Amino acid sequence: MAKEYGHVPVMVARCLELLEPAAHDGAVFVDCTLGMGGHSEAILKEFPQVRLYGIDRDEQALQIAGERLSPFGDRFTPIHTTYDRIGDVADQAGGKVDGILMDLGVSSFQLDQDDRGFAYSRDTYLDMRMDTSQGKSAATLLQEASKQELTRILRVYGEEKFAAKIAGAIVKKRESEPIERSGQLVALVRASIPAPARRKGGNPAKRTFQALRVAVNNELSILEDAIPAALNSLNVGGRLVVEAYQSLEDRIVKAAFKEASTSQAPPDLPVVPPELAPNFNLVFSGAQKADEEEQKTNPRSAPVRLRAIERISEGR
Repeated sequence: MAKEYGHVPVMVARCLELLEPAAHDGAVFVDCTLGMGGHSEAILKEFPQVRLYGIDRDEQALQIAGERLSPFGDRFTPIHTTYDRIGDVADQAGGKVDGILMDLGVSSFQLDQDDRGFAYSRDTYLDMRMDTSQGKSAATLLQEASKQELTRILRVYGEEKFAAKIAGAIVKKRESEPIERSGQLVALVRASIPAPARRKGGNPAKRTFQALRVAVNNELSILEDAIPAALNSLNVGGRLVVEAYQSLEDRIVKAAFKEASTSQAPPDLPVVPPELAPNFNLVFSGAQKADEEEQKTNPRSAPVRLRAIERISEGR
């Protein structure tokens, strides 16, 4: 079924395994990044006792996922919003939920849409908005942002070593013509990066496209708000599973999980009072990766870092 929709969900078997302890009768799950519904379909099939809410800011994705998941009837509810509003979704579901999945980054569906501008491998209009009903496109950002702001975006969100040089080239180019096509931007980035650096690490425009996408969609700020909101939305015994595809996302997840699972008591205190004990436990230490076989058959799984956490008490 997944392949019919052009998308193979990443590490789906492991996600199901991690969510299984929270899948009791009457459990409510939330797929915070619904996309084309691959993970949601797997959850609804594997756990017939679970109801699921699917969040996505992309109205096209919601429509496609809604069609795909229509056989599950009222067990599935689509929600058009950003996933930092998961607290509102939990309220709609009854106050708290039992399982939450976040599959971060841009979806295969968005990458494959020629009019969306996410992909650097095709010459398309530079939109990059996950929700095309609001906000500024990447083309508008490239036209309006100062050199200093463009440098910051490329350096911070794309971890681009040549951020200042690329930003300068963008500002110079837009004086003569607007940069509205991905092909224009790829050529500009390629010309801005020294030849030795272009010969390794794949397409040299990859980091620039990532940075612009993150900036256009305010991804990191939303994620910084979404993780605490998700943790607060869990019942005791509930689990949050997160798949991150780039280091900036994974750092945010790792830091939030560490804070939530760390005692607030002084390290030399012999007995930790309940009010200072952590409310969450890491399901496993560190981050897990897709196995070699999945990385071969589904290249999108190669960079993923998967983390999971469980609420163990109501606490503070």
